[in-house]
Amino acid sequence: MAVRIDIRYAGDVTIFDCFGNLTLGEEGSEKLREALGSVLKRGRKKILLNLGGISYVDASGIDELVSGFRAVARSGGQLKLLNPQVKVKDFLQITGLFTVFRVHEDEGIAVRSFS
Repeated sequence: MAVRIDIRYAGDVTIFDCFGNLTLGEEGSEKLREALGSVLKRGRKKILLNLGGISYVDASGIDELVSGFRAVARSGGQLKLLNPQVKVKDFLQITGLFTVFRVHEDEGIAVRSFS
């Protein structure tokens, strides 16, 4: 399943609503990288990835999340995760990345956490 990324805004927070799978061979990793680069070029540095619509992620997808996290941090911004499904959350915990990313279950709380 190809990845779809819808971008919306809550004040100065950019929210990426992601749907599909973040896996090797899918366009998801590339789409995510391009979307992050685009918003960073426009000076938007508070980014919330809503993973509620991502049903599966593999090592390639996790690598892309980490690369995105680093790119945003290098630009002086913050990238946080919202609503990862159980399989995605398990993968983050197994890889030890659950402690690296700020993960939220509630969008309102996540948006306010950037303040």
